[in-house]
Amino acid sequence: MSTATASMKECIENCQECQTTCADMLTSHCLSEGGNHVEQTHVKLMLDCIAACAACVDFMSRNSDHHAHYCKACAAICKACADSCEKVGNMDNCVECCRKCHESCSSMAS
Repeated sequence: MSTATASMKECIENCQECQTTCADMLTSHCLSEGGNHVEQTHVKLMLDCIAACAACVDFMSRNSDHHAHYCKACAAICKACADSCEKVGNMDNCVECCRKCHESCSSMAS
């Protein structure tokens, strides 16, 4: 990690927070709420977000030359997940962390 920049370290932290927040919300909140919270498209987006964040952490942690490709995809997925969580409602923690991750991954992708 010694070669990681401050912005990369921040992005790793944002991805880790997003991954754990979405996993927690999906299992502890969405599954118990039911209805729109367990609608297939929403659940798939949350799972995609969790996986994308994990991949970004992996690639950035080892300072891969290819991390920008993953960050670009993660940014798009996090934006879609935030929009879905906002639409479903009562998922402010997810919306906030997904938007923060979208911003930091977008900056790493350029």
